[in-house]
Amino acid sequence: MDEYGRRARAWLDANAGELPREPDLATARAFMAKLYDAGYSGITWPAEYGGQGLSAAEERAFQQAARDVTLPVGVFGIGLGMCGPTLVSIGTEEQKRRYIRPLLRGEEIWCQMFSEPGAGSDVASLQTRAVFDGDAWVVNGQKVWTSVARQADYGLLIARTDVDVPKHKGITMFIIDMHDPGVTVRPLRDMTGESHFNEIFFDDVRVAPDQVVGAVNEGWSAAVTTLLHERVSIGMGAARTERPASFEALSRAARDRGLLGDRAVVDQLVDLYLQERAFDLFNARLTQEVKAGIFPGARGSIAKLLLADLTLAGADVASEILGAESVAYEGDGRGSGAGIARALAWAPGMALGGGTNEIMRNIIGDRVLGLPREPQVDREIPFRDLKVGTQSKEAGK
Repeated sequence: MDEYGRRARAWLDANAGELPREPDLATARAFMAKLYDAGYSGITWPAEYGGQGLSAAEERAFQQAARDVTLPVGVFGIGLGMCGPTLVSIGTEEQKRRYIRPLLRGEEIWCQMFSEPGAGSDVASLQTRAVFDGDAWVVNGQKVWTSVARQADYGLLIARTDVDVPKHKGITMFIIDMHDPGVTVRPLRDMTGESHFNEIFFDDVRVAPDQVVGAVNEGWSAAVTTLLHERVSIGMGAARTERPASFEALSRAARDRGLLGDRAVVDQLVDLYLQERAFDLFNARLTQEVKAGIFPGARGSIAKLLLADLTLAGADVASEILGAESVAYEGDGRGSGAGIARALAWAPGMALGGGTNEIMRNIIGDRVLGLPREPQVDREIPFRDLKVGTQSKEAGK
């Protein structure tokens, strides 16, 4: 594997070194195609569906070669980390053969559409409806907080297909063509000044039966599969990316400002270092397990929770060290000050996206530690009889 890693590093030096830090979509697609054609995209994915079909050792060697290289593949992250693995796990043979290779090559971008205005932490309360009409399912409703929806070609959607059963049972997962004329995507600007998320409206979108992922009315199980991949992807992916409000960056900032003699600042930096090490070591363990073929499952929620806590802790320390500089800066918006300011503005979102910290703790207690579940009185009541989210007593009738 040393030889594989050397070849990967040589390829990265030749093809990734001069890329812009924030490339446009065309550049990102072109790079993803080159990455795939060189054999470095989908390294362990099944060869029969377009992956490279190699072992965990090659994947590990490539990650080691790319550890200090910023690859312009962020827009493909949801497809590679969540949607693609879901299709590999539970998709039909036709779906795998149709969608996996274009996803790995960057030809098609994917998003994930679960949350709604009245169904965030309690996703099973979703109200987007899919009704079978003749030869297709007809989807109407709204989703929100969807990343890369404006760039996406396809997305995984969960919608309610039966209101006469409890809320976790009457849900189905669909593959949605994001270019369908009935799909409307609107960006949502957040306090970073950017639009990381979008809201999506579905108006009589017709979806063929062969675009159902898993079984009809078994979409909750399919969604859990996606969410498990999502939390592992968020936690483990963040371990491989630069953190602007990191211990290293904030230690330099404290040194430059003559604050390393301040015991309170030093104590905060030490606490941040310990949190970073705990996060990195836990992710190293998960990475080793994944490479050995052991899927972390619910323990991915631990990585997600550690990341959210670490992000918030870094924001607190940055505010203490930088003061007003942590939220106001001069220049073109691309310097280190701007990076930290954006990181601080983004920090609260890490405690929400991919599942709130409270939901993560519930999952860890229930599925990892084996603690008694919290009472859920609505689990056996037909959905049409519930008052959930924005639904009235008569909704769905």
